[in-house]
Amino acid sequence: MARAGKSSRRCGVIPNGRCGWAEAPNSRRVFIAVSTGGIWLTEDGGESWSQRGEGMRADHVPPELTHDPIAQDVHRLVQCPAAPDRMWVQHHNGIFVSDDEARTFTEIDSTRVVSTFGFGVAVHPRDPDTAWFVPEIKDEKRIPSDGKLVVTRTRDGGKTFETLTEGLPQSHAYDVVYRHALALDDSGMRLAIGSTTGGLWVSENQGDSWSMVSHTLPPIYAVTFA
Repeated sequence: MARAGKSSRRCGVIPNGRCGWAEAPNSRRVFIAVSTGGIWLTEDGGESWSQRGEGMRADHVPPELTHDPIAQDVHRLVQCPAAPDRMWVQHHNGIFVSDDEARTFTEIDSTRVVSTFGFGVAVHPRDPDTAWFVPEIKDEKRIPSDGKLVVTRTRDGGKTFETLTEGLPQSHAYDVVYRHALALDDSGMRLAIGSTTGGLWVSENQGDSWSMVSHTLPPIYAVTFA
């Protein structure tokens, strides 16, 4: 069952900062990602923190801070449970992938996908190369390209992307899917997205096709599977 609503979680590292996080199997090891503030890791339950995220790029800050880990605007961070070294980031400036548990990141070529701007990302629980995104045009124009709501999916670690449209509105769509409004269940098959216009869609086949649950809800800030 997909549930939609407003997220009540806060990260607290930077006042009013939005966050996404992934928890390692050891519950004392927790990652948080702050928008804006970069990626942080505690290995002792929050007693101390270290910063990660070398290789990410922020183009909305002074040039000397472009590659500074603390200047990074991380919209969402996810970790593959079966391969925890693999982490995906939907960043303000693009899509980034790590193979060393967020120590370093590689930026995905923006020409491979509709857009690298967005908020949400989900990774398959057993296949670290498979991830989903919901693109918007850019920071200054936070709506889907050409008025078409799409989900993009990579199955090869970001080398190529598919654009998934079946069942999603393909004209006059102005839906924004926030960072916690894209969810994947534990099977790795069922996805849900919720939008700022009150739309809620579910896919039973990894995004190949989508069914509308409702288009009359209030703005949706978060979805999850119970």
